[in-house]
Amino acid sequence: MNASLLNPFTVTHPTAVQTSLVSGASFARFDPTGKFVAAGRSDGSAAIWDLDTRAVIRWCEGHVKAVTSVDWSRNSRYVLTSSKDWNVIIWDLASPVDPPQRYNTIRFDASVVSAYFHPRNSRIVLALLSTGEAYVVDSRKEHKARVELCETLSEDDDDERARYLACSIMTTARFDPSGRHVFVGTSTGNVLVFNSRTKIMVARHRIAGAGSMKSLEFAKVGRRFATNSSDRTIRQFILPTYPSPIVGAECAILETELEPTHRFNDPISKVSWHAMSYSPDGEWLAGGAADPATHKIYIWDISNDGQFATALDGGREPLIDIHWHPRASRLASTTNQGSVLIWHCPSPERWGAFAGGFEEADENVMYEEGESEFDIENEVELAMRKKLQEDEAVDILGGVDDLVDHKLNGVAGDPGDEDLEWADDEPDDDWQGWRLKVIMVDDDDAY
Repeated sequence: MNASLLNPFTVTHPTAVQTSLVSGASFARFDPTGKFVAAGRSDGSAAIWDLDTRAVIRWCEGHVKAVTSVDWSRNSRYVLTSSKDWNVIIWDLASPVDPPQRYNTIRFDASVVSAYFHPRNSRIVLALLSTGEAYVVDSRKEHKARVELCETLSEDDDDERARYLACSIMTTARFDPSGRHVFVGTSTGNVLVFNSRTKIMVARHRIAGAGSMKSLEFAKVGRRFATNSSDRTIRQFILPTYPSPIVGAECAILETELEPTHRFNDPISKVSWHAMSYSPDGEWLAGGAADPATHKIYIWDISNDGQFATALDGGREPLIDIHWHPRASRLASTTNQGSVLIWHCPSPERWGAFAGGFEEADENVMYEEGESEFDIENEVELAMRKKLQEDEAVDILGGVDDLVDHKLNGVAGDPGDEDLEWADDEPDDDWQGWRLKVIMVDDDDAY
């Protein structure tokens, strides 16, 4: 549908399934432009879908065990896949081959639960292992390192508390949208905050009654932050500000107990949650219910004091993952049978957008023709106009034309920020305007 015919004031949250992608996926992630979807599969491959054509345009085949996570670089050129085979592979979609060229392979000593790019530089990767260890891997020449993030005990901790913290393991890890900090959830219900540049722990937040942390989610704008824990409750918080530590100097750890601004749960069925995702503007929060019999997505209106908005029903195939579109009112939910459901918000067409004086008519109206409205044009001028149009260069290779607004995504920062300058040092090749090559295949070699 033509985007100019959509009324932006009627777009709220997704309400209906637009299409289903049969891909054998365990989860799916939109790219920052919203044009592609990466679907991780249990056979060790990942499929890149074009939402316009609803076809697979790349197969990332390099793992020998199930893919556990997928992430996109800030301008969609690089795709990261982690797997139970202990490897993290970074694929370059700008390469004119399928499968895409491997840009880098990072190997660990255990299965990789999840991995993410730094929001400002794809050469910095955060990885969480099944052993409960989190690493920041920097592949830049001047900063090349692999650093484990370790919880620091405070001087005020007694022996009993020290033993309690020592027994906790890291269960989830994410960069915040700016890339300044790494947030780590633990099995004891704490959220640890590390500075990305120094790898020093700057804060430990206790969340009363939360239990083991299952996942963390950030709104792209503002300081909203949500946790999904084993007590079957999604909590939203407003994050405090953290000072930037100095390398080699002692840094005081901020010890606080975060009080949630909202708690989200299902008071009737008491189901737990597989995943959660914020809308692009942070005004809506979607939670995927871990219901073994139905495909349920709960949506809450954050702008209206966290009121429950609606529950989407996707059929009888249970849900295992959800992800919100980075720009529009769309959702991708994955079923346990491997199908990716694309949800959208149907909007009435505004035909008056074609012209200022255009009016919609409920019944046939006799039209009065103007005096020169349908006069025959000069054939010489018409032929000249067609010739000029034929001489215009036509791009048949395709590409990613939708540039990402990094200010909207929370990636842009203030100049002079030491943490951001560190991340921007030795930038990657993920520039805006790169081209995705179209690969022509014979009928015999088609997918």
